Amino acid sequence: MDGDNDGQQGSAMVMLAATGCEDETLAHIFLKCGVAKDSWCRLGCWWRISIPNFQSLDEVWTWLDNFNNNNKNAQKYLWVIITALFKAIWDARNDKMFNNKSREADTVFRVTLTMEWEWLSEFLKGMVKPAAATAVVLLAAALSYFQKLKLEGEMIYAIVRAFIQLSIIGFVLRFIFDQNNVVWIIVAYLFMVSIAGYTAGQRAKHVPHGKLIAGASILVGTAITMLLLVLLKVFPFTPQYIIPVAGMMVGNAMTVTGVTMKRLRDDIRTQMNLVETALALGATPRQATLQQVKRSLVIAMSPVIDNTKTVGLISLPGAMTGLIMGGASPVEAIQLQMVVMNMLIGASTMSSIMSTYFCWPNFFTKAYQLETKVFLTE
Repeated sequence: MDGDNDGQQGSAMVMLAATGCEDETLAHIFLKCGVAKDSWCRLGCWWRISIPNFQSLDEVWTWLDNFNNNNKNAQKYLWVIITALFKAIWDARNDKMFNNKSREADTVFRVTLTMEWEWLSEFLKGMVKPAAATAVVLLAAALSYFQKLKLEGEMIYAIVRAFIQLSIIGFVLRFIFDQNNVVWIIVAYLFMVSIAGYTAGQRAKHVPHGKLIAGASILVGTAITMLLLVLLKVFPFTPQYIIPVAGMMVGNAMTVTGVTMKRLRDDIRTQMNLVETALALGATPRQATLQQVKRSLVIAMSPVIDNTKTVGLISLPGAMTGLIMGGASPVEAIQLQMVVMNMLIGASTMSSIMSTYFCWPNFFTKAYQLETKVFLTE
């Protein structure tokens, strides 16, 4: 404890030398010194709000948490402004300490506003190339228009939606990466599984409880695969690794699961007589639909397997391409891509097989008879 006190006193003496104050603390730097007080006053005038005379940083956080609970967007925006204000005050303190240059409150506040817009400016500058790439989409839309395909509206909608979604997810991932918290990793993973389950269930819309079945299948298949990868120390359990890897597995499992469920239901529908005959002869639902299950799994998994066979010969996969474009060694990129292809096959296979098990109770009655109403529509 004495050592900690000595360290705090030493820090205080350094800050004391910078400002000439008798009692230098973090609260003094950010809340009580003249520049800080004037900056807070300017912030209150700008927002037309009454800012309390804070005595500690804890009081600032408490006030922010309770600020305008009816408008969460305003609350979040004020968090950003105050973070920028703290940065500007700290830079002013360092400028005084190391360069013996004093900054007025007006200068500090203008730096705060500039810093806020710089964050947005950096994001917009980074979007110049993606925006330029939309020229290809506009060309495709023009071809669709002249060929009277009537797809140009969907193309424009799709690219605008993708732009908005990726922009939002970029900020969300940045927040999660900064938190480095297991809870946020799990929340992000469950969100991806939920969307994937809904999408796959939409494909197999005639399967009862299709969205729930697809979501549960994807969750089981990808969770087991992810657990094995972490236990084998292939990937560390950090958001920078887990979230991108989970996204690839969930996306692939979504496609395979949706195809498996739809194909299984359609095959049973077209061969209802064979299935009912097998049931009449004493077969269990699994035995009666074994061929249909095999066929649906083979059809769903074939693209994944074919893609694995031809990887590197026809096209370079996304993960490998991203690493190479980011400056990584091609050898390192290949090693990662091998891991990716293995986990995609594992997660997709487990998810698709689980979906067939979850589908059976919805296709048969408790008396081991076909649930005919499930197979009425095409």
